[in-house]
Amino acid sequence: MDRLFGGPVLPTLFKLAIASIAVGVVLAVFGIKPIDLWRDFLDTLGRIWEMGFDAIDWSLQYLLLGAVVVIPIFVAVRLWSVLVARGKE
Repeated sequence: MDRLFGGPVLPTLFKLAIASIAVGVVLAVFGIKPIDLWRDFLDTLGRIWEMGFDAIDWSLQYLLLGAVVVIPIFVAVRLWSVLVARGKE
């Protein structure tokens, strides 16, 4: 258990409690509540999730837009090369 806590368990827990109280006092001075931090954290995760899907949607739109031009040109070039190669035989 000492390896998990980085030293003796009780002194480590005491240090964590003191640090938590100190940080809690500082956050209280700025008017920050624990529930606000939790809500902000969850909202941030939700925004990251939405941004990921927005990025996929954005890339698919441009993929399809480019494919409308690129695929017909590719097919035409391949057909042309097959016809030219067949004419040389």
